[in-house]
This record gives sequence, structure tokens and C-alpha cells, in this order.
Amino acid sequence: MRNVLVIHGPNLNLLGEREPGVYGSDTFESINAEIKAHCEGKGFSCEIFQSNHEGAIIDKLHEARKTKDGIVINAGAYTHYSYAIRDAISAIKIPVVEVHMSDIHKREEFRHLSVIEPVCVKQICGFGKNSYLMGVDTLEEIFNEK
Repeated sequence: MRNVLVIHGPNLNLLGEREPGVYGSDTFESINAEIKAHCEGKGFSCEIFQSNHEGAIIDKLHEARKTKDGIVINAGAYTHYSYAIRDAISAIKIPVVEVHMSDIHKREEFRHLSVIEPVCVKQICGFGKNSYLMGVDTLEEIFNEK
């Protein structure tokens, strides 16, 4: 069985409350339930992790290198400036898919740059909660290639 880790970065625990015009009205809990069901439907185990702290995300990435087959990450605002998260992704050598609910390329200028994109296997953005599901689908494609 493939083991997938989904990482939510800062402020994503407030989904359903935070800027519903941008992120939708689905709650963090309901989105996580959909992600888990999607993974289970593919025969994957799924761990979901959220932190507002950069170091905790880095620690989770390091831990995943020994226990997970792939990662879907929404690094939130860390996407745009965390070279430490970028370096952690680069170091772990398992496929990581970057996802965003909103289209970061159509938002504020500072959101257009992703420093983690070059070390991820793919970036998916602008599909709301479905971005996560598409990230899992991308991992499935990678697993099937092996």
C-alpha cells in the first residue's frame, strides 16, 4: 500500500472561515475528509498534517523521507519565500506535488513566485479543494510509472 502525506501550511486550518471568496466555504475538516476518501479509493493510506510553523513543516518533510511514498503540499505563504522548505523538499528524494486552492498567478504580485516549484514534480493551482485531489492523482501517475 502506498503511503501519502498531505501537508497544509499556515492559516489553512481556517479554511471555511478564511476568505471564502478566495478559498470557498468548505471547512478544513470536510476538505481533509474528501482527501482521505480520495486516497482510500486509490488504495493509499493518507496522513494529513497542518502547521503554522515553518520548522514543524520541515521536520515533517524530513520524517516523511523514510515512511511515505509521496507528498502533496500546500505550503501557504511559505511557498513564496521559504528556501528552508524548498531545501527540505529537495533533500528528501520522494515526489512532492505543490498545490494551491487559488490560482496564485492571478493574485497579488508577491504570490506569483513559488520558490518550491522547481523542486516539486508539479504545481497545481486554481481548482479549489480539487487541487489536493489532483495532487493525489499526480502521485498515482508517478507510482504507476515505477
